[in-house]
Amino acid sequence: MKIYIDADGCPVVKLTIDLAKKNGLPAVVVKNYAHVVDSDYAEVVTVDISRDSADYYIANRLHPGDILVTQDYGLAAMALSKKASILNQNGLIITDTNIMGLLDRRHVNQKMRKEKRIYTKIPKRTREDDDRYIEALSHLIRRGKDNL
Repeated sequence: MKIYIDADGCPVVKLTIDLAKKNGLPAVVVKNYAHVVDSDYAEVVTVDISRDSADYYIANRLHPGDILVTQDYGLAAMALSKKASILNQNGLIITDTNIMGLLDRRHVNQKMRKEKRIYTKIPKRTREDDDRYIEALSHLIRRGKDNL
């Protein structure tokens, strides 16, 4: 079991690496060259800056039982087909049950942004957000270890 982190714009890279290290799990941070990520524990992979480069890199390397951290629901859908466990930066565990609703909402929101009918304002991340994320990732790690 490996933990893959889709690091472009991900606010929980350090939290994820720390938890992977604590549990003795390999972590792979995938980012484009416009982002700077350093780690003395995780493998850091730099891909081209073109659209979806990190997504395709990750999707081609995931194995059943791996964990993926991403806020990209398209990548999450690909990862589900590989039998990986997925969660976003807010601790939402993405499953076959909720992926279609998430993809649909993403499509509607993109359409509304293009029509300038909504504007995305992301609130500042809180300690509670981090705690919720750590709890969800810890749950996936325990579940993965139980299935080994």
